[in-house]
Amino acid sequence: MMSFSKLGLSEPLLKAIAELNYSEPTAIQKKAIPVVLSGKNLVAAAQTGTGKTASFVLPMLEKLNTERKLRGKRIRALILTPTRELAVQVEQSIRDYGKHLSLSSMAMYGGIEIEPQRQKLIWGVDIVVATPGRLLDLAHQRALHFDELEMLVLDEADRMLDMGFIDDINKIIERLPLQRQNLLFSATISDDVRALSKRTISNATEISIANNSASKPKIDQWLITVDKGTKSALLSHLIKDQQWQQALIFIETKHGAAKLVSQLEKRGISAESIHSGRTQAVREQILADFKSGEIKFLVATGIASRGIDIGELVRVVNYDLPDQVDDYIHRIGRTGRAGASGEAVSFVAKDNFRNLCAIESRLGHIIKRKEFEGFPVKKVVPVSILNYVPKNKR
Repeated sequence: MMSFSKLGLSEPLLKAIAELNYSEPTAIQKKAIPVVLSGKNLVAAAQTGTGKTASFVLPMLEKLNTERKLRGKRIRALILTPTRELAVQVEQSIRDYGKHLSLSSMAMYGGIEIEPQRQKLIWGVDIVVATPGRLLDLAHQRALHFDELEMLVLDEADRMLDMGFIDDINKIIERLPLQRQNLLFSATISDDVRALSKRTISNATEISIANNSASKPKIDQWLITVDKGTKSALLSHLIKDQQWQQALIFIETKHGAAKLVSQLEKRGISAESIHSGRTQAVREQILADFKSGEIKFLVATGIASRGIDIGELVRVVNYDLPDQVDDYIHRIGRTGRAGASGEAVSFVAKDNFRNLCAIESRLGHIIKRKEFEGFPVKKVVPVSILNYVPKNKR
């Protein structure tokens, strides 16, 4: 049995690890920690559930635990993640493992007030865990500077690319000092991930952890073109015909949410809704029932859905296609986690065409379309024109 002490970690970290009741490092930790401690760049294929977070957090804490004084608005390490939930999770690990060290950290993500995040940066922060969009917002406002950055981690790189963050990542990397250590983690090293690592990381050590479930978190995105008047009938049909067991259904207005629930109930499908017209307590109860599986179909407005973490979610339905591309990305990012496969289904009516083009342009590909018998479309949605060539292919 190999212990963490053999990996070159110091006493305060070993103490925190012992207090968290971890006895033996996982496969990825055994391979990655020595590489990171030695200062080398790393590209690692590892899925969630393999212990990958600790495999970069532990050596990062070890390396940053020096007497160095932080200057204002400076950060020493940056971890980029695809979603706010992951940012929060990783930052919590930093606190857990680093509790006997005096390093500072923060999670930085959109959907909440920017001001407290600005304030926190004033004195400088050792480790920032961020989603790309909010980090760029703060950088543009000159709330933080990267000239003292020592380490960059791209966590779940494949999901960041799937979610359309490539331009943001490129913009961030352009701002970073060239002398830095780079770590990239991805469930699978696809061609896109490989192209990203080639551009950003030179002379990397590559490691790969075979995962027994050998499945990458896959979001199966598809759309159905539909006339507005037949949407609720189509949803009911899909729930029954496809034997859906669970779905989080996004809708634009609270009035629409309540109406859809009653339309589903008329067709014998019980559903619940969360929107701004309901108290926080009611929302939390409904959410708990949805998580436990007691409620199978949850209709939510965009506002109410901010910051809800549902964990394992098999299916997201955009009953109304969102106006903002970021909202689409955020919604589909709620499914297909932790190696499970997820499905993102969108209903697209003719007047959603512009939004659809914007979304597909960000994704860099056309979303596949499916048709269902009995739902012919009167107002045809044209096929998107994507004169979109990714930068690395130009």
